[in-house]
Amino acid sequence: MNHLDTETKRKLREMNAGDLLDAIDTQDESLAISLPFGERVKLAVDDAYATFTHSKVTGLVRRAGLRYPNADLRRIDLLDQRGLDRHLLTQLGSCSFIGRQQNVVFHGFTGSGKSYLGCATAKRACEHRIRAHYIRMPDLEEAWVAAADKPGGAGKFLRKYAAYTLLVLDEWLLDRPGESMRGMLLELMERRYGLASTVFCTQYQQKDWHQRLGSGVHADAIMDRIIHNAIWVDTGSYTMREHTADKDHPPSRT
Repeated sequence: MNHLDTETKRKLREMNAGDLLDAIDTQDESLAISLPFGERVKLAVDDAYATFTHSKVTGLVRRAGLRYPNADLRRIDLLDQRGLDRHLLTQLGSCSFIGRQQNVVFHGFTGSGKSYLGCATAKRACEHRIRAHYIRMPDLEEAWVAAADKPGGAGKFLRKYAAYTLLVLDEWLLDRPGESMRGMLLELMERRYGLASTVFCTQYQQKDWHQRLGSGVHADAIMDRIIHNAIWVDTGSYTMREHTADKDHPPSRT
């Protein structure tokens, strides 16, 4: 099977079956002789599919723009010290909340690992071949201001960010949004409500959101589209930045 003629190889590449061809070409000769034809085909397809899936996931992770592209929910440090719920993190890692169009809120003190957890959740989504995107709120606002100044830019902006199956908004409410930003957030949350999942990484508890959103009808409407189906994860007060710094620069022994 792995001795294919040039014309067959050309046809496979033309059909974008290069991964399958590579799997056939690299198949062990003794294995190919000892196995029935169907088994050899199955092994070649399995190898090609693994390559395809890895390539697909790598592309999704790259395009997600993660702040921490190596973040991993399965390798979270100091779960007990930080008061993190292992079972809850496992549930998030399954991405079942995305199928239910639920939101997730990571809230805790500065340096408690909110951004890392948000990126780790988005990466697991990518590994499930779900389209995800990470963005800091200051960058989102900058993109919104630029888009709003262009003809048709606001609609294009909203369609783009509404389309992500999982959207991670980091530094949520770190700065109080102005009127234009509040209007955009309401429209974006409305478009995503019941269709997609959003992750919020914030140092503010739910009781503080209304005031930081301006305390008006926009604040009511934005919160109404976020909090009722949200999973809340308290990341605590343990400073992971100090922990990381201690690991990178251990104290010298005298």
